[in-house]
Order: sequence, then structure tokens, then C-alpha cells
Amino acid sequence: MFVWVGFVCFILAMLALDLGVLHRGAHTVSMREALLRSAGWISLGIGFSVFVYFAYALNWFGLGLSIDSVDGIVNTGGIAATKYLTGYLVEQSLSVDNIFVMVTIFRFFGVPPRYQHRVLFWGILGAMVLRGAMIAIGATLIARFHWILYVFGAFLVLIGMRMFFVKTERADLERHPLMRLVRRLIPMTIHVDTGHFFVRAGTGTAFEPTQRGALRRSDAAAAQARAGALLLTPLGLALVVIELSDLVFALDSIPAIFAITADPFLVFTSNIFAILGLRSLYFAVAGLIDRFRYLNVSIAVVLVIVGAKMLATSWFQVLFGPHSNFYLLGIILLVLVVGVVASWVARDDRVERG
Repeated sequence: MFVWVGFVCFILAMLALDLGVLHRGAHTVSMREALLRSAGWISLGIGFSVFVYFAYALNWFGLGLSIDSVDGIVNTGGIAATKYLTGYLVEQSLSVDNIFVMVTIFRFFGVPPRYQHRVLFWGILGAMVLRGAMIAIGATLIARFHWILYVFGAFLVLIGMRMFFVKTERADLERHPLMRLVRRLIPMTIHVDTGHFFVRAGTGTAFEPTQRGALRRSDAAAAQARAGALLLTPLGLALVVIELSDLVFALDSIPAIFAITADPFLVFTSNIFAILGLRSLYFAVAGLIDRFRYLNVSIAVVLVIVGAKMLATSWFQVLFGPHSNFYLLGIILLVLVVGVVASWVARDDRVERG
């Protein structure tokens, strides 16, 4: 229990430092700043594998004493560190899809760049709680019903095949059930200059979302505004949508990590570090996502590989031996690198032809 409390306190301290010191004032995150912060979070995530190695090798806080139900072995220092890094890499690659959705959400609600970090900060804080709950449920299910691993594996293969063969279209947030519900029930304001998620009536005019991301005046909202009601800002609604989108993405990312290990500490820490790096990675990648045309294909292949490994764990261990997790890490890294390089080459070809 102590190691869990210590890890959560460490993460909260890092978040407090990030928002309270490094981002005290709202500002537009530059590419240089985003790259530096991404490098910092990624280094922290990878460096945590050193702690994992020694904690499991020396059985600190009782870690490394139980059998991992995924492969039926006890996680030694080297095995635990490899599983952690593999899980971290898988979760980090899957988070790229989140970035595509975040770009759409911010454009739809017209969130200014200087306030996007604030929305992402609270969105990721909520995502940590959601992921923790889903991991706890998943670990309990696997411990009681081992066959559910095969369900997770089949699910990942299907998701990967769908990503590979079905072209992803831009999300139509206007037709989303949440948008319709908000238009009926909650008064909104068009103003986002305060940087708050809620404002009191009198600071702006009440509006509600309409097509193409515009905001249209609502008679009901205007009446409540005159009465001094609390108004939801576009920032607040963007935060709600981001939280819901993360819940959807967790449906494939959580089974993906359980294909590698069922150790709750490894699953949770790899997920959290991947999520923490997502904010800075968003600002570094958001303006470049159109250049990586084959990255989604790589992610689809990764999901299929991880799902297939979950369906044939015993065969995978026989084929690759005791270092099977190390080979899995190398395969995933190779697939992602190929996707990035292919995207870059395709971009250069288009530029030369243009």
C-alpha cells in the first residue's frame, strides 16, 4: 500500500509543479516548450523503469512476490522493467489517437491556444481517476476469470483490423448525444476570455452550440442568465467531452496493457506516465498530425500484434523463449518507427511532386 500512496503523491506533486509553477499564467505553448516538456515527461516515464527494476528485484514493498496471471511467471527485476517499458510504449502510441480527437474538440469549441493547457491538465487529472478505476476492475476480472484475457485479445484484434481497413472520419460533435443534451439543459456563454469552466451570468451572454462549431443564442439560456444562473463556458464543455473521449479510448488501451501484464502496479504506472506525457505531446504533435499519414496504420498493427499475443500467450513464449516480452517491445518499437519513416518519406514525395 505504501508504494501506491507514494507513487500517487509523487504524481500529484509533479502536476502541482506543472500547473502552479511552470504554467502559472495562461499562455500559448510554443513548439520549443512543448518539445522540451515532452522530452522531460518521456525521460521521467522511461527512467521510472529503473525503480521498477530494483523494486521487483529486491522485492521492495512486496513487489515481485506474486505470479503474473498473464504468463504464469513471477516478475523479476528485468522482466518487470521490460513489461513496464512495453506497456508504456503501447499506451504512448495509442495516445496519438487521443491527440487527433483533442484537436477536433478544441477547434469545435473555439478554445484559444493559451487555455488549452488548462483544459488538458484537468482532463488528464480526471483521466487518471478513470483509468485507475478501470484497471482495478480489469485486474479483478482477470484474477477471477482468466478466460477474459482471450476476450480482450479478440477485442484488440477487431479494433486493430477496423482501424486498418475503415477510414476514420472527422468526429461530428454537433450530432453527438451529449451536445443535444447540453443544448436542452445547460445555459452556456460564448466568452472564454476568463479561462474558467463556469461563469456567473452578467459576465457574458448565454449561448448554446450549433452546427460548424458556431454558438447560437438560446431564449431559455438568456432567461436563466438574467436570473444570475451559473453558465458553462466552451472550456467547461470541452473538458467534459475530453473526459468522455478518454473513457472511450481506455476501452482499447486498458485491454492492451493487460495483454502484457496483469500486475496492477505495472499496469497503473505505465498508463499514468503515458497520460502525463500526453499534454506536452499534444502541443508538439497537434500541428504535425497531417504529416504522419501512416502512423494510424502502425497503431492498428500494434493493436493486432498485442491482441494476437494475448490470444496465443503460450505459443508466443515457446517461440521467443524467456525473453518474449523483450522481443515484443522491439517489435512494437519497430512497427512505430516504420510508420513514422513511411509518413515522412511520403510527405517528401508529395513536396517534390508539388
